[in-house]
Formats: sequence, structure tokens, C-alpha cells
Amino acid sequence: MLCCMPGVAFVPALLVSWSSAAFIISYAIAVLAGHVEPLVPYISDTGTKPPESGVFGFMINISALLGAITMYIRYLLIEKQNESSHFVRSSCNMVSLCIGLMGCTGMGIVATFQELAVPSVHDIGALVAFGSGVLYITLQSIISYMSCPQWNTHFVCHIRMAISVISFIAFIPMIVFASQISTTKIDWTPGEKVKLY
Repeated sequence: MLCCMPGVAFVPALLVSWSSAAFIISYAIAVLAGHVEPLVPYISDTGTKPPESGVFGFMINISALLGAITMYIRYLLIEKQNESSHFVRSSCNMVSLCIGLMGCTGMGIVATFQELAVPSVHDIGALVAFGSGVLYITLQSIISYMSCPQWNTHFVCHIRMAISVISFIAFIPMIVFASQISTTKIDWTPGEKVKLY
């Protein structure tokens, strides 16, 4: 199977490049159009109003597809490595893939349903994308440790686990604060109060 996969390493690099471009381009358009403040806007705010909403939606949907392809390649790679080493059950690898694909679906939902147009669907998509993403990278970190030292170095495993821990720690306040605030518009004036549940 690996002999059928030469050159696929460009897919994760393309995913990172394309996703970065999606955020940067939609941010630039939103700032130049005066739709968001230039200093650290909420990611979804940069994809809420036209014309940046079209660019954001299109590019993030492509990112979701590239993410799914990357996860499938990782799944195939682990399956091939597992044939000789038997370091993980195939069902665990499949569960990890399915969770990752759920995250990609959530990402597509976030891109398709803008923050202010359909906020509940957008928020559910974000929850699925980020929650599944954290779970996916945690499972992949565990699988990396199981395949050590034949297929991974301890250093790579530690880096992956550190990213998983940081992602989990960041996910908790995201849930807490998102559940406290109801966003109904992007533009705020000084002295205006935020609606809390």
C-alpha cells in the first residue's frame, strides 16, 4: 500500500498552506471592507459578511476536504505499519478516522452556515469541528506512542501529545465562554452591553 502512496506528503502541507491562506485572505478582505477591527477578530467574524463570506466558505470547505484526505492517508499509513508490527487494533484506527471525519464535517458546517445567518447551526458545527479535532489528535498521539520506537521517535510522540494537551486546555474555556455569550451582531459601540444567558 505504501508503494502506492509516494508523494502524498504534499497533502498535509497543502492543507496547512490552504487553510492559512483562507484565514489570511478572508481577514484581509474583512478589514479592508471595514467589516471587522484589525486587531485579533473572531475567526468567524472574518467570514460573515459578503464578499469575504464567499471566499471564507469556499476556502474552508476545500480545507475540510484536504483535512479528510490527510486523515485517510494517515489511516492507510497506520494500517500498513500495523500489518508487520501489530501495535494497535484496526478498530481503534478506524474510530480515530471516523472522529476526524466528523471534525471535517463540522468544519464544512461552519464554512457553509455563517455566524450571524444561522448561529445555532454555526455553533454546533464549531463544537463538532473543535471537539472532534481535539479528540482526533489525542487518539493519534496515543497511537504514535503505541507505535514507538519502530515507527515514531519519542520526541515526535511528546510533541504530538503536547499539542493535544494544549488543544484540550484551549477547548475548555472556548466552551465555557461560548455558552455565556449570545452573538447577534459583529459591530459593537462603546458602552453597549453584551447579552448573557
